[in-house]
Amino acid sequence: MSDTAPLHDAAPMARDYSLTGPSGTRAVEIGLAAAQWYHSDVPRKMFKTLIKRRDGPAMRDTAIWVGLHILFAAGGIYFWGSWLCVPFWFAYGVLYGSACDSRWHECGHGTAFRTRWMNDVVYHIASFQVMRNPVNWRWSHARHHTDTLIVGRDPEIAWMHPINLVLKALAFVGVVETWQSLRVLARNAMGQLSPEEQTYIPESEWPKAIFWARVHMAIYAVVLCVSIGMLVVGQGWASIIPILLIGGPRVYGCWHFVMTGLLQHGGLAENVIDHRLNSRTLYMNPISRWLYWNMNYHVEHHMFPMVPYYALPKLHEQIKHDLPKPNTSIWDAYREMMRAVMRQRQDPDYALRKELPPTAQPYNEALHSEVPERSPA
Repeated sequence: MSDTAPLHDAAPMARDYSLTGPSGTRAVEIGLAAAQWYHSDVPRKMFKTLIKRRDGPAMRDTAIWVGLHILFAAGGIYFWGSWLCVPFWFAYGVLYGSACDSRWHECGHGTAFRTRWMNDVVYHIASFQVMRNPVNWRWSHARHHTDTLIVGRDPEIAWMHPINLVLKALAFVGVVETWQSLRVLARNAMGQLSPEEQTYIPESEWPKAIFWARVHMAIYAVVLCVSIGMLVVGQGWASIIPILLIGGPRVYGCWHFVMTGLLQHGGLAENVIDHRLNSRTLYMNPISRWLYWNMNYHVEHHMFPMVPYYALPKLHEQIKHDLPKPNTSIWDAYREMMRAVMRQRQDPDYALRKELPPTAQPYNEALHSEVPERSPA
């Protein structure tokens, strides 16, 4: 690995990540927006095999996912009042509050199932679980793939400079992000889309965004009323069960998707047009891979987003000769990422740059010297 910039003693300046500010305008002017990204070569016949969609794998995984929801929820309720309920609620929280993110993601791409309505059903359920407006985030994620980590263009940059490690730690328990998500849903439910949302959501989709926000908020209101009603009639602590079942897992069960999600781009480069420079592939244990639906192959996914999650391991084998060496585990990836993040807190222009194997094509360096403007901290 080699460095991209020396450390300096000057206080880091805040970057303008807003989608309506000068950074986005400059990214368009210099060609960083909607740029031609580097892709590893895949034989045409193999690629046609890899992008072929099937219902079977996702139907199997979704049936297991739903079945485990029911099993662990039933265990949590049955053992309520005893410490035996804790592992059931813990497992239920992860299935609801973490696995939802990968289901939202893959079904949003429309690649999990071959049948469109199956993608749509799971997408809407998962969007509700992760507290995301399904319309807003479908278009937000489309922009994320078009302009990955382009400052002023990508609405899904997780590691914004200057990096606030306190907020990153709080993300593992979901309190701040849940509150922020509810505020967005409430604003949308009142018929308001922010100026930034309006930059990537087509105007024809605005009524749908408002409708689904109202649906989500209505469900949360019903759950809260049921919980309050149980408390009023003397159910005591059991009155929090509705919240533990619906909504609450976004707080107490989100830690796994936060843990894996931060690794996707953390410590890597902004304003580049080669996914090998701004995305991370790593190996992880089978349980995490199932919860995460193989998004640990993240360079591969960004290069070829239409390849279904169940084909990503095969894609990895096809192009790994052209990619940086994957991290060997979640722990290994965090050690690498946090070293880079701690340096970025002092020097936001620093980015981890992984060495390519001798078999790889050189990094696509076009436009890398051009960076959007910053604003004073």
